[in-house]
Amino acid sequence: MNTPVQSEAADDRLTTVSSTSQSYGALVWRRFRKSFAGMMGLTLVAMLIIVALFADFFAPVNPNAASESFSPPAKISFFTKDGFTLRPVVFPIVQSEELDPVTFQPLMAPDYDNPRRIVLFAKGWEYDFWGIIPMNRHLFGLEDGSPIHVLGTDKLGRDILSRGIVGARITLMIALTSITLITIIGTLAGITSGYLGGRFDLWFQRFVEVILAFPQLPLYLALTTLIPVTAPSNLFLAFVISVIVGLGWAQLSREVRSKTMSMARIEYVRAAIAVGASDARIITRHILPNVMSHVIVSVTLGIPAIILLESFLGFLGFAVKPPLISWGLMLQDAGNYGVIGSFPWILSPVGFVLLAVFAFNALGDGLRDAIDPY
Repeated sequence: MNTPVQSEAADDRLTTVSSTSQSYGALVWRRFRKSFAGMMGLTLVAMLIIVALFADFFAPVNPNAASESFSPPAKISFFTKDGFTLRPVVFPIVQSEELDPVTFQPLMAPDYDNPRRIVLFAKGWEYDFWGIIPMNRHLFGLEDGSPIHVLGTDKLGRDILSRGIVGARITLMIALTSITLITIIGTLAGITSGYLGGRFDLWFQRFVEVILAFPQLPLYLALTTLIPVTAPSNLFLAFVISVIVGLGWAQLSREVRSKTMSMARIEYVRAAIAVGASDARIITRHILPNVMSHVIVSVTLGIPAIILLESFLGFLGFAVKPPLISWGLMLQDAGNYGVIGSFPWILSPVGFVLLAVFAFNALGDGLRDAIDPY
């Protein structure tokens, strides 16, 4: 009969055997699932991507439609004058007879006498689903088809929530496109420089140091001003992505180069060189898979930096031009202290940025611990 100590030892051996028989990806996923922050980040990132892909469906109001400027957020409640209701209602915002003691403008207040029910899959503004299928259904809306401003409106009377949802598409597109190009260029340049070494590595690293020596923020502002204001929005967007990529790949290439130089001294790489394997095969089959763990973590931690950069440039007016919508462009309305003091809901786009940055940072931290637990 086995003693408790023998049983525990047997369980440990079974766990060790099952762990060693799993692939590297399975082991990473097994460790990643134990990270609460990593799983939370993965869930939030998945939700952000889904919202960006189906932004028109999730946006309850036309993001470019104008109504009452600086209208406060709608008051959502489960209580009416008749008592409790299972279906939430919204009280429309109307002008009251009172005046603001500072601005002497009529105050906006909810109308408790005319509640409007919130329904799922409500009919609303018409849009083309992915530019193909005409639709007018949205995730939620009011039963009578009138607009609902959950986060209020901006200075032009446009719904902030709908603009934030649609703006996620542009902001995440800039971040994901930029980080993809940065990863491809930085990884290939770093592996090639670290593996070939010699005079090529010497001169190439001097070029990388020149790029890293530039003060990036003034250079971003200087380069983005080269595009005329009358240029098409797509051209301006492509130029912004090019500037971010052109200044962002150097740091990743330096990190990948150091990883490659350490990998080139490992026995199986030297054995591949000894048997006459080509440089392309050694780089793609032996070195690249071993540096991908570092690249993946760098990608997840680099996306928040690009989101913050786009938000900052958009706030200054150097990133996205109307009619495109991004979180940075929405923050331009919050550039006046008087506006913030009177209409604090205009700062809602800050919440979108913070949520995205937190999600990708949490995902990156979880991946870093799962890929390299030591």
